[in-house]
Amino acid sequence: MSIACDDDSFIREALPAFISEADEQLSVFEQLLLQLESAPGDRELLDALFRCAHTIKGSAGIFGLDRVVAFAHHVETLLDLLREGRVDLTSALSTLLLRSGDQIRAIVSESAASVAPTHEAESLRLELVRELGVAAGTQPPVAVVFAGAGPEGPSSPDPVAWHVCVAFGTETFRNGMDPLAILDYVRRQGIMASLACDADQVPGIESIDPESCLLAFEFKLETTKSLADIEAAFAFVRDDCVLSIKACADPAAEAARDGASDTRGLEAQAAQPPQAAESPAAARASATQRGPADDNRFIRVHADRLDDVINLLGELVIASAGASLLAGQTRQRPLIEANQHVTRLIEEIRNGTLQLRMVPIGETFARFRRVVRDTAAELGKDVALEIVGGDTELDKSVVERIADPLTHLVRNALDHGLESPAERLAAGKSAQGRLTLSACHDGGSILIRISDDGRGIQRDKVLARAWERGLVERGVVPPEAEILRLVFEPGFSTAQTVTNLSGRGVGMDVVRRNIEALRGTVTITSEPGCGASVEIRLPLTLAIIEGFMVSVGPSKFIFPLDAVIEVIEGAQGAAACGGAERGCVDAHGHLLPVVDLRALYALDSARPERSSIVVIRAGGQRYGVVVDALLGQHQTVIKPLGRMFRSLRGMSGSAILGSGEVALIFDVNSLGVLAAGSAPERPSRPALP
Repeated sequence: MSIACDDDSFIREALPAFISEADEQLSVFEQLLLQLESAPGDRELLDALFRCAHTIKGSAGIFGLDRVVAFAHHVETLLDLLREGRVDLTSALSTLLLRSGDQIRAIVSESAASVAPTHEAESLRLELVRELGVAAGTQPPVAVVFAGAGPEGPSSPDPVAWHVCVAFGTETFRNGMDPLAILDYVRRQGIMASLACDADQVPGIESIDPESCLLAFEFKLETTKSLADIEAAFAFVRDDCVLSIKACADPAAEAARDGASDTRGLEAQAAQPPQAAESPAAARASATQRGPADDNRFIRVHADRLDDVINLLGELVIASAGASLLAGQTRQRPLIEANQHVTRLIEEIRNGTLQLRMVPIGETFARFRRVVRDTAAELGKDVALEIVGGDTELDKSVVERIADPLTHLVRNALDHGLESPAERLAAGKSAQGRLTLSACHDGGSILIRISDDGRGIQRDKVLARAWERGLVERGVVPPEAEILRLVFEPGFSTAQTVTNLSGRGVGMDVVRRNIEALRGTVTITSEPGCGASVEIRLPLTLAIIEGFMVSVGPSKFIFPLDAVIEVIEGAQGAAACGGAERGCVDAHGHLLPVVDLRALYALDSARPERSSIVVIRAGGQRYGVVVDALLGQHQTVIKPLGRMFRSLRGMSGSAILGSGEVALIFDVNSLGVLAAGSAPERPSRPALP
């Protein structure tokens, strides 16, 4: 007897979730391997590593991805030997397992896209299986590489009859599992017969809980698959079910007994000790005693849906600002108070919704363990990666777009910055170099540093290449900061030869463009012989911020509230700048650089008798901004600047106010450069509306 299941529909609906889960499991698999290199005997890490491979194999089995199952079981076999202490984890073995993880990811992608592997990919996997077999001491024949053999050994050439008894736990449905889909997968592994369902534990219709699973089955399966292959089909529910699989001594006699009684097997199982087998009734009782599953659950939400909610929330913030303005004009206290209550609720919703997109940057940093390991090995260098501040949270959309620039900066530090062991020893350093990735919150933004203890940037070489390319007039020696900024020029490279890592003049200019596209800045500092550091400053979110609004004449501007330190009201701002773009004032006994917005942006409006100075902190420096009026705190939905204003100095975006007016949002870091007077002159600047 066989069971009916809409298998194709099940696979189509659930396969994307499996692919996402498999990708996450493989990422964890990789990170665990890299951690084990420094703690090869850590049993908890070894157990977690085995569970990753076992979960991927079991999941793939449910979806009928036999190629994934077949390859993953060889990895699983070796990992089982590792955690039992029968094989030692060496650097070479770790490399083999990392390569195997890469191939599992490739096979998952091929299977999901229904793409056949190339001959080269097939040959590589055959070789990897051979190496895995050698490492495990089994040396399995190449002919059974993708035959689906399990840890118990290769599949039997002749069919074997198995007596299977399974009682699913009460939480099976709530955990998202479908018992019929699992049994249908088992059916495809051979010939299923004498399927019986135990309904003894199913209560009456008036008291049944539709969300509780009360299913228990007994059946015979004739298959060439091994015991481990059959067990793997139940991997996802193994912790929440009672499973018994026994080989039938005589398939013919067993078939005759099947016709005599569909329940005799259950009675026989009940007579066995619980360790060997357990009846469905006992299974139901034990599953009930285990109680409900952990309430700390996660729900996967498609990123596009979350983005749509945040976009609508932004429009709601704008509409709320307009409603607040109209309510204030009516001067009706009940209406004003009601509107203020709605505004507070919207603010709470905003904070909660934005928090959904915040993720620790450490997840991105952790990926670079593999990059550092592989690149250092390719370059013949010994490098230790240190991660600091990995729990610092950042908007997921920013994290996704920062990964590529970080990858280039890390590889650049490994290639150009850190020396070979011999060079480091000759310079009086340790043979092992150190690369540090750190992150922290600073003044309403996130600060990311990529630093190394290498040779530092060779200024003479950079300047010579700049003279050669005409970026700097020959013989002219700019200030140190200007020389370091030259490495971000398009096509700039100091490498003498083209390699897989450098020498093509492509990269650092792309890094700068990508960072600036995120409203961020990137700077370099270097000390010859001691190392270099690249600092990236990024906004915490690209959607909504708390702002502090000011005005200069009819024009309105917004500072990120976290960057505002204090306000000096009634200050002689015009006198401080003398009518020029920049000036200085005495603030608490210290000289404070000041920039005058009216002069900077050529605003045509009458200057008031007295102005205010907003003191801003950005990038470890402080400066003041002369404004006409202070308009207070303002929830700001960030909109991109139009093409006409993208080159406007010191601006990062715009906002629509409740009145329908447009306010410009300051980029406090680039505005600080203008205040310090070190910004390059531009031929023209558009006048503000």
